[in-house]
Amino acid sequence: MPTQTRNPHFTIRPATINDAGLILRFIRELADYEKLLHEVIADEATLKQSLFGETPYAKVVIGEYNGVAVSFALYFHNFSTFLGRPGIYLEDLYVQPTMRGKGLGKILLGYLASLAIELNCGRLEWWVLDWNKPAIDFYQSLGAQPMDEWTVNRVTGQALGKLAKQL
Repeated sequence: MPTQTRNPHFTIRPATINDAGLILRFIRELADYEKLLHEVIADEATLKQSLFGETPYAKVVIGEYNGVAVSFALYFHNFSTFLGRPGIYLEDLYVQPTMRGKGLGKILLGYLASLAIELNCGRLEWWVLDWNKPAIDFYQSLGAQPMDEWTVNRVTGQALGKLAKQL
Protein backbone atom coordinates (compact mmCIF):
# COMPACT_ATOMS: atom_id res chain seq x y z
CA MET A 1 0.00 0.00 0.00
CA PRO A 2 1.55 3.33 -1.04
CA THR A 3 2.16 6.02 1.56
CA GLN A 4 0.75 9.41 0.65
CA THR A 5 3.18 12.26 1.35
CA ARG A 6 2.86 15.99 1.86
CA ASN A 7 3.28 16.35 -1.91
CA PRO A 8 -0.05 15.22 -3.40
CA HIS A 9 1.73 13.96 -6.53
CA PHE A 10 4.34 11.89 -4.67
CA THR A 11 3.80 8.51 -3.02
CA ILE A 12 6.21 6.02 -1.48
CA ARG A 13 5.69 2.28 -1.71
CA PRO A 14 7.63 -0.82 -0.74
CA ALA A 15 9.48 -2.39 -3.66
CA THR A 16 8.51 -5.86 -4.84
CA ILE A 17 10.47 -8.52 -6.66
CA ASN A 18 8.99 -7.18 -9.90
CA ASP A 19 10.90 -3.93 -9.29
CA ALA A 20 14.34 -5.59 -9.49
CA GLY A 21 14.98 -4.20 -12.99
CA LEU A 22 13.87 -0.71 -11.94
CA ILE A 23 16.06 -0.84 -8.83
CA LEU A 24 19.04 -1.90 -10.94
CA ARG A 25 18.38 0.95 -13.37
CA PHE A 26 18.28 3.45 -10.49
CA ILE A 27 21.49 1.97 -9.01
CA ARG A 28 23.23 2.41 -12.36
CA GLU A 29 21.96 5.98 -12.75
CA LEU A 30 23.20 6.82 -9.26
CA ALA A 31 26.56 5.14 -9.88
CA ASP A 32 26.94 7.06 -13.14
CA TYR A 33 26.31 10.34 -11.30
CA GLU A 34 28.87 9.33 -8.66
CA LYS A 35 31.39 8.40 -11.39
CA LEU A 36 31.33 4.81 -10.10
CA LEU A 37 29.38 3.03 -12.84
CA HIS A 38 32.41 0.84 -13.56
CA GLU A 39 32.01 -0.66 -10.06
CA VAL A 40 28.42 -1.87 -10.53
CA ILE A 41 28.40 -5.64 -10.99
CA ALA A 42 24.91 -6.28 -9.59
CA ASP A 43 22.33 -7.79 -11.91
CA GLU A 44 18.59 -8.42 -11.62
CA ALA A 45 19.01 -12.00 -10.42
CA THR A 46 21.38 -10.95 -7.66
CA LEU A 47 19.04 -8.18 -6.54
CA LYS A 48 16.05 -10.52 -6.55
CA GLN A 49 17.92 -12.96 -4.32
CA SER A 50 19.48 -10.37 -2.03
CA LEU A 51 16.42 -8.16 -1.60
CA PHE A 52 13.50 -10.56 -1.96
CA GLY A 53 14.94 -14.05 -1.39
CA GLU A 54 14.68 -16.31 1.63
CA THR A 55 16.86 -13.92 3.67
CA PRO A 56 16.31 -10.33 2.50
CA TYR A 57 19.40 -8.30 3.38
CA ALA A 58 17.95 -4.87 2.68
CA LYS A 59 14.68 -3.13 1.92
CA VAL A 60 13.79 -0.74 -0.85
CA VAL A 61 11.10 1.88 -1.21
CA ILE A 62 10.13 3.41 -4.52
CA GLY A 63 9.05 7.02 -4.87
CA GLU A 64 6.43 7.64 -7.54
CA TYR A 65 5.44 11.01 -8.96
CA ASN A 66 2.02 10.89 -10.61
CA GLY A 67 2.34 7.11 -10.67
CA VAL A 68 5.77 7.07 -12.36
CA ALA A 69 8.79 5.72 -10.46
CA VAL A 70 11.32 8.55 -10.09
CA SER A 71 13.30 7.71 -6.96
CA PHE A 72 14.31 5.01 -4.54
CA ALA A 73 15.89 4.44 -1.17
CA LEU A 74 17.67 1.23 -0.20
CA TYR A 75 18.25 0.68 3.51
CA PHE A 76 18.94 -1.97 6.12
CA HIS A 77 19.22 -2.26 9.88
CA ASN A 78 22.43 -1.93 11.79
CA PHE A 79 22.95 -1.93 15.53
CA SER A 80 24.51 0.49 17.99
CA THR A 81 26.08 -1.21 20.98
CA PHE A 82 26.38 2.19 22.68
CA LEU A 83 22.63 2.84 22.32
CA GLY A 84 21.67 -0.80 22.69
CA ARG A 85 19.21 -0.30 19.84
CA PRO A 86 18.97 -0.87 16.11
CA GLY A 87 19.42 1.87 13.57
CA ILE A 88 18.62 2.36 9.93
CA TYR A 89 21.51 2.64 7.51
CA LEU A 90 20.62 4.30 4.21
CA GLU A 91 22.78 2.72 1.51
CA ASP A 92 21.36 4.62 -1.45
CA LEU A 93 19.00 7.54 -1.96
CA TYR A 94 18.35 8.58 -5.52
CA VAL A 95 16.02 11.04 -7.23
CA GLN A 96 16.17 11.29 -11.01
CA PRO A 97 17.76 14.57 -12.12
CA THR A 98 14.61 15.88 -13.81
CA MET A 99 12.71 15.48 -10.52
CA ARG A 100 15.23 17.18 -8.23
CA GLY A 101 14.30 20.44 -6.54
CA LYS A 102 10.76 19.30 -5.72
CA GLY A 103 11.58 18.20 -2.17
CA LEU A 104 11.31 14.48 -2.98
CA GLY A 105 14.65 13.59 -1.38
CA LYS A 106 13.61 15.37 1.80
CA ILE A 107 10.32 13.46 1.79
CA LEU A 108 12.14 10.12 1.34
CA LEU A 109 14.46 10.95 4.25
CA GLY A 110 11.42 11.98 6.30
CA TYR A 111 9.84 8.63 5.52
CA LEU A 112 12.95 6.80 6.75
CA ALA A 113 13.13 8.99 9.86
CA SER A 114 9.50 8.21 10.70
CA LEU A 115 10.19 4.52 10.11
CA ALA A 116 13.19 4.71 12.46
CA ILE A 117 11.01 6.26 15.16
CA GLU A 118 8.24 3.70 14.60
CA LEU A 119 10.76 0.84 14.94
CA ASN A 120 12.40 2.39 18.03
CA CYS A 121 15.70 2.84 16.19
CA GLY A 122 18.32 5.05 17.76
CA ARG A 123 19.61 6.63 14.57
CA LEU A 124 19.39 7.05 10.82
CA GLU A 125 22.74 7.31 9.10
CA TRP A 126 24.41 7.22 5.70
CA TRP A 127 27.61 8.09 3.88
CA VAL A 128 28.09 10.86 1.36
CA LEU A 129 30.99 11.29 -1.05
CA ASP A 130 33.24 14.09 0.16
CA TRP A 131 33.19 15.85 -3.22
CA ASN A 132 29.37 15.96 -3.39
CA LYS A 133 28.92 19.43 -1.91
CA PRO A 134 25.27 19.83 -2.99
CA ALA A 135 24.36 16.61 -1.15
CA ILE A 136 26.45 17.54 1.90
CA ASP A 137 24.80 20.97 2.09
CA PHE A 138 21.35 19.41 1.65
CA TYR A 139 21.91 16.82 4.39
CA GLN A 140 23.31 19.40 6.80
CA SER A 141 20.29 21.65 6.16
CA LEU A 142 18.17 18.76 7.49
CA GLY A 143 20.21 18.51 10.70
CA ALA A 144 22.59 15.73 9.64
CA GLN A 145 25.97 15.90 11.31
CA PRO A 146 29.10 14.73 9.48
CA MET A 147 31.08 12.14 11.43
CA ASP A 148 34.50 13.48 10.47
CA GLU A 149 36.31 11.66 13.25
CA TRP A 150 35.43 8.24 11.77
CA THR A 151 37.23 6.61 8.86
CA VAL A 152 35.42 4.02 6.79
CA ASN A 153 37.28 0.74 6.36
CA ARG A 154 36.50 -1.91 3.78
CA VAL A 155 37.84 -5.37 3.02
CA THR A 156 36.85 -6.90 -0.33
CA GLY A 157 38.03 -9.30 -3.03
CA GLN A 158 41.36 -11.03 -2.38
CA ALA A 159 41.87 -9.16 0.87
CA LEU A 160 38.53 -10.50 2.13
CA GLY A 161 39.58 -14.04 1.26
CA LYS A 162 42.95 -13.58 2.95
CA LEU A 163 41.32 -12.21 6.10
CA ALA A 164 38.86 -15.12 6.18
CA LYS A 165 41.83 -17.50 6.34
CA GLN A 166 42.73 -15.99 9.71
CA LEU A 167 39.94 -18.07 11.27
